[in-house]
Amino acid sequence: MAETSKVLMCRDAARIVGLSESTLAKMRLNGNGPVYCKLGRRVVYRAADLEQWLQSRAVTNTLDANERFLKALTAAHAR
Repeated sequence: MAETSKVLMCRDAARIVGLSESTLAKMRLNGNGPVYCKLGRRVVYRAADLEQWLQSRAVTNTLDANERFLKALTAAHAR
């Protein structure tokens, strides 16, 4: 299996992104977490998807971060 296609269990993915497993689970429900794969009942993450998700959250200042947070709240309540 190629290194880029290696899958990570939830606990390992949570450790990589610096969140708890329960926070990742809530983000899956809300649709605002990293891309994940379902293998039967198991949820796994690809390392490349975690890296891409982290990169998509990079901000240059607090104004950017605040705007992103407000957009995320608006999108979550629009469903």
